[in-house]
Amino acid sequence: QLHVVESGGGLVQPGGSLTLSCAASESGVILSDYHIGWFRQAPGKEREGVSCIGRRGDSTNYSDTVKGRFTISRNNNAVYLQMNSLKPEDTGVYYCAAGLQMSYSGTRVCYGLTTWGEGTLVTVSS
Repeated sequence: QLHVVESGGGLVQPGGSLTLSCAASESGVILSDYHIGWFRQAPGKEREGVSCIGRRGDSTNYSDTVKGRFTISRNNNAVYLQMNSLKPEDTGVYYCAAGLQMSYSGTRVCYGLTTWGEGTLVTVSS
């Protein structure tokens, strides 16, 4: 059974950059078999979609709040979320989710992913 783990969170100043990674926690699992999405949850708010990528890497979707600042990419073993020009409102726990099926949505970014990681905390503050 697939388990995913996030890494790369931390404290960064406004305007700074971070790169998050999502990988399978078991050796031998080919992450490229799965669609992947990044979600985040800010304190006191509901979880929201950030960016998603198809398993072949040829389709992506972004929320309007991160479009132009964040870039999602992948290789066979990991999915990355490059976050630039970070703002305090980007603060939250970022979750990676994986699934064999995924649908894109204008409001939710993507849905249908079934395996979730524990999250990594991103704090944007001076």
